[in-house]
Amino acid sequence: MRVLLLDLDSTRPDHMGCYGYHRNTTPNIDKIAEEGVRFTNYYTTDAPCAPSRNALMTGRFGIHTGNIGHGGTAGDMRLEGENREFHDLLKTDSLPTVFRQEGMKTALVSPFAERHSSWQFYAGFNEMYNTGKTGDESAEEVTPTVLDWLDRHEDQDDWFLYVNYWDPHTPYRAPESFGDPFKEEPLPEWITDEVLAEHLESIGPHSAREINMYDNSERPSFPRQPGEITDRQGLRRVIDGYDTGLHFLDQHIGQLFAKLEEQGLLEETIIIITADHGENLGELGIYAEHGTADQMTCRLPMIIRWPGMQAGHVDEDLHYHLDLGPTLAELFQQKPRASWDGQSYATVLKNGERAGRDYLVFSQNAHVCQRSVRFDDWLYIRTYHDGFHLFDKEMLFNLADDPYEQVNLAEEKRDICKEAVYLLNEWHDEMMTTMKYDVDPMWTVIKEGGPYHAKPENLQRYLKHLRKTGREEGARKLEEKYAAELAKL
Repeated sequence: MRVLLLDLDSTRPDHMGCYGYHRNTTPNIDKIAEEGVRFTNYYTTDAPCAPSRNALMTGRFGIHTGNIGHGGTAGDMRLEGENREFHDLLKTDSLPTVFRQEGMKTALVSPFAERHSSWQFYAGFNEMYNTGKTGDESAEEVTPTVLDWLDRHEDQDDWFLYVNYWDPHTPYRAPESFGDPFKEEPLPEWITDEVLAEHLESIGPHSAREINMYDNSERPSFPRQPGEITDRQGLRRVIDGYDTGLHFLDQHIGQLFAKLEEQGLLEETIIIITADHGENLGELGIYAEHGTADQMTCRLPMIIRWPGMQAGHVDEDLHYHLDLGPTLAELFQQKPRASWDGQSYATVLKNGERAGRDYLVFSQNAHVCQRSVRFDDWLYIRTYHDGFHLFDKEMLFNLADDPYEQVNLAEEKRDICKEAVYLLNEWHDEMMTTMKYDVDPMWTVIKEGGPYHAKPENLQRYLKHLRKTGREEGARKLEEKYAAELAKL
């Protein structure tokens, strides 16, 4: 058995052809989707990068591992403490150990562990290849390592290869020589002139006027990444930059598929295509970032083509990304690990039988502190620290009618908000009673001064930028809201 898992950083499914996008961004991935199972409501438990990947690899929510952010105490996983055995849980319970238990060789091509000092990400792998630029590399710097590995293991059966590509991640980095494949194609229809005008006045890091987080500076080494949007041409630069990165990535994935086909292995190889998180491209007024607990940041693509199982099937039920481990364990007839928070959806792959959840709760604590509940057609977002965006404490969106989160229905639909808060509390109770710790790490983040990417010292710089760009009212509101924090500086 051979298994290839492609982890495509910052890939949002609705910008992929197989998920209905109007641009032909992902033809190679689309072909695999036609041959396998495509999941439409698949979410990370914890965004963004480090919390998401560590939740996937451990099979545990961030509230359980302690890793929910990019710095401070929450930037690390908790130690097991006095109950730790000769080996820690990752020796037996990490995602790669499912394959190790089957006697398979496990290999990883990714710089992720170094990028976030998440060294536990290596647990369970026989071989690790660091592509060397801590996440700034583009596909042409990753693919040769993968092709070389496939060449050297052509005659070996029983391997699991995890490959990490970064091209859709900000800053958008497809080489200029790749051209502008979408320059003549229309932009997403929902960003009308009126909507864009509102975005140009919006407040918060990674808003249209400060895509670089707190200002509009640009990096010459990443010419596809603008510093700000001031008109529709600037909007096109962002959307085209993201889509071009995704298309460039897909072309390189096509090279991997071509190599496997050349070796006569493509048809028998299990292929899993997913991501760590998505990307906001205008939703909530945010561009070129994955800094909220909303639909665009937390919804993931998930495509599984498993020869001999379901083909051409679409599953619309709710799943977490950390459900993958229990699913694989069931398919391999292994016992699930006691530490895992996931549940198997193996029946979906085997016979199309539904195996979804009634609701999901997912979180973001690196740019903001938010927890969200996804149920029925609803997305409820509760904000505990707004990351200097002036978000309402409660936001409620009907994703069937409003997929781009433009109309907050929280005041109008109080009954739905109350239902969401009940579900959130049920989840929180379960999380707190199923761990030995008595501290919710979200509150650690808040007590340590807020999300890593939204520290008070950054606010001073941002206030100057807001005033420089004529948004005095926004600056004043932020000063009022964060007066106590600013006074401490």
